[in-house]
Order: sequence, then C-alpha cells, then structure tokens
Amino acid sequence: MLEGEFPNSAISEASSLRCLTMTRRFQALIASWARRAQKLQKEAHVFYFAFKHPRTPWYAKLIAACAAFYLLSPIQIIPSFVPVIGFMDDLVVLVLGFKLIRKTISPEALKECRERAEAAEVMRKANSSITEAVVSITVAALWLISGIVGSLLIASYLRRR
Repeated sequence: MLEGEFPNSAISEASSLRCLTMTRRFQALIASWARRAQKLQKEAHVFYFAFKHPRTPWYAKLIAACAAFYLLSPIQIIPSFVPVIGFMDDLVVLVLGFKLIRKTISPEALKECRERAEAAEVMRKANSSITEAVVSITVAALWLISGIVGSLLIASYLRRR
C-alpha cells in the first residue's frame, strides 16, 4: 500500500463522493447549455421564416439583416478568436436581435413562423435519418472497395517479386 492511501476510510469515500457530485453538476450544466443552444437554434429558424414572411415589417427585416451581418462579419467589437469573451458579444447581439424582432413582428405572424419552423424541423429529422443511412452505406462501400483494391495491388506486387 502506498503512503497517503486510506482504504475503507471516510476520507477516501468523501473525496470520491465529492468527485461524483462535481461530475454530476458538470453534466447537468452541459445538458442545460445544450438545451439552451437547441432553443436558440430553434428561435433562429423561427426568425428566418419571419424574415421571409410577407407581413414582417421592413425594420424587423433590417434588424435581422444587421444582426446576421454582424455575426458573419470579420470586423467585430471583440474578435471571435479571443477565448470565451470573443463569442460573448456575438451572443449578446443574437439575443438582443431576437428580442427586438420578437417585439416588432405581430404575434399572428410569429405564431405562423413557429409552426413552419416546427414542420421544417420534423422534415429535417425525417430527411436526416435517410441521409445518415445513405452516408453510412456509402462509407462502408468505399471502405470495402478500397480494401479490395489495396489487397489486389499488394497481391500483384508480391507476384512480381
């Protein structure tokens, strides 16, 4: 036994319990951020449809265009390559843009856009499962073909020797 180890002691149990608790908190935090990111992505899809909606006022479209331009522009207040805070200004612009657009669009048009975004999400999920199957089969076929071609090339090289 190494020095400093305490088998079957309260100290080792407490430290492992503390480590387990911290791990669970970290997993909960990641799950929370993942849910928020999905919600943000869903809202972006809703506002994409709102941008294309005929009853959306021009100034709401201008707000959306300016926010998108800022997010995609290489010139920003805080450059994106700066760790952590580089993306914080993007997040602030995105959230403020969402709030301003939400206030300028009529509730009926916004409801209509939400329904269209949900329908598009269902279609995307249905198409993504088909796409995943096609991509998996294509990758497997390419691996099989490259394995056969490689084996044939090695066999022909060994026969010539």
